[in-house]
Amino acid sequence: MSLSMYEASIPVFVKFLSNLSTILEKAATYAEAKKIDPSVLINARLAPDMYPLSRQIQIATDIVKGCAARLAGIEVPSYEDTEATFPELQGRIAKTVSFLQSISPSQIDGSEERSVTLKLRGKDVTFLGQPYLLNFATPNLYFHTTVAYAILRHNGVELGKMDFLGG
Repeated sequence: MSLSMYEASIPVFVKFLSNLSTILEKAATYAEAKKIDPSVLINARLAPDMYPLSRQIQIATDIVKGCAARLAGIEVPSYEDTEATFPELQGRIAKTVSFLQSISPSQIDGSEERSVTLKLRGKDVTFLGQPYLLNFATPNLYFHTTVAYAILRHNGVELGKMDFLGG
């Protein structure tokens, strides 16, 4: 049995966003227990030239909602990128998961050859659907969720590999 475009996208996206939500819950609990202003964690970054935690979450959700919409041939939802608290970031993740769950397998399956054009650093870049999913969107999701995990782990939040991978 072959793996469909839907199976390789929506369930994977939902799982990693759910794991990210759990990681953020642990971060909020940690901040409360240690009497740390949550904004310290939300604005933390691994290096001066990297985005902070909040932006990592925003990009991760943008990547998956954009990928799902483009593969389904529907309009990409637009979010404001104003989240500055753990509840707001959780809301963004929940909104994205709801959007992903609204897409049916029939909308995504068969999109392997669909042309997808993105503007990256001011230039149009065109992919076919399957390489877009496997070589661009999914690695970007993993990158930004990994960086979010690493930012929080670096700042003392007790996280382990299974928090990243999920149950």
